[in-house]
Amino acid sequence: RAALGHKATFSALSILVALLIAGQAVTIYFVYQQNGQISKLTKTSQTLQLEALQRKLPASAKPVSKMKMSMMTMPLAMSALPLDTHGSSMDTAPASNRTEDQVKHLLLQTNPKNTFPELKDNLMGNLKKLKTTMTNPDWKSFESWMQKWLLFEMAKNPKQDGHKAIPAVKG
Repeated sequence: RAALGHKATFSALSILVALLIAGQAVTIYFVYQQNGQISKLTKTSQTLQLEALQRKLPASAKPVSKMKMSMMTMPLAMSALPLDTHGSSMDTAPASNRTEDQVKHLLLQTNPKNTFPELKDNLMGNLKKLKTTMTNPDWKSFESWMQKWLLFEMAKNPKQDGHKAIPAVKG
């Protein structure tokens, strides 16, 4: 009788373990099946959120994916920004989506009394004009920014064998 009891207990235990393993396998199957659906829902939710944000943008603004990014080859301060002769109001949008217009608009919103010099000479001439018109602390800050910009440009375009060092000229 004891041997029969042990066999029955072993059989019952074996069936229980088999059912537990089968239950785990079914659970894993459903989790993987639901994972694909969750991924699709997440992607759809993100797309809908992006579309809702785009609808909230003002009509003059373009979505980032459609905007052309300006490739600057010289510091922004060196670009000629036209003087504001019309006295534009604070509520109006910038004249265009050009980077210079957007930055000028932002700076004028911060301080409407800002003026921008007309820089019509070459780079060195424009820098000399800026140095004479800027205060010494502003010029030092601008020089620091130019150095950081130069390092950024150098990091973007690795030096090739044909380039030679340009010595600094004291002015």
